[in-house]
Amino acid sequence: MATLLEKVSTLISANLHALVDQALKTNSLAVIDQYIRQVEDQLENLGDAATTVGAEIKSIRRKLDEHTQKANGLDRAVDAFLAEGNETSAVATQSQLNSTQRLIETYQTQITTQEAEYQKLLDAKVKLEARLATMKQQRTELQSLLELAKSKEIVVKTVKSLDDLMGSGDSDVNRIAQSIYSRLDKATAATEMRSVNLDEQIDRVLERDAIQKQLEERKRKLAGQA
Repeated sequence: MATLLEKVSTLISANLHALVDQALKTNSLAVIDQYIRQVEDQLENLGDAATTVGAEIKSIRRKLDEHTQKANGLDRAVDAFLAEGNETSAVATQSQLNSTQRLIETYQTQITTQEAEYQKLLDAKVKLEARLATMKQQRTELQSLLELAKSKEIVVKTVKSLDDLMGSGDSDVNRIAQSIYSRLDKATAATEMRSVNLDEQIDRVLERDAIQKQLEERKRKLAGQA
């Protein structure tokens, strides 16, 4: 049980920011999907463990009730034997009563321990479910943003700004949007640089300056003939 709770604790304390950063850096959701699978597996284990502990608590409670009833009967029997003057039977019954009471104390201790363990399992399950919900939501957001960035880099043209994504929702998503925004800016800048270079190449090929002078000369001649 301790090992299970340790594994769950590791998942609960996992740095989701680091996972998101790694997914963004590699343009892959694999690391997030792996985390989600691990959480789902441990949630199943937590459910099984909680069910087992819950059943054990019920079993111990039944035994506690049975021995409590037995102790009450033995207690009455001791008084009855003493009233009859049967010292020997009273001593034997008192000894049996003492053993039963010690067993009752043991059951009570077990119940306290098991109930504490059961509560730990339930608390861990609630926390892990919350982490799972958070990561699944961020996975959806991240997938959309990565697809947008990929599309932008393929088309290499300006698309809708990510400004509407920044400043809203989860801080991780905002951070992702800012990072992707930077990537998109770089892609746009690269496009503009290539466009400028292309214009320069065309100017050289067509000798635009020379052609412009020729056209101006023609205009002057036409004006003189008019």
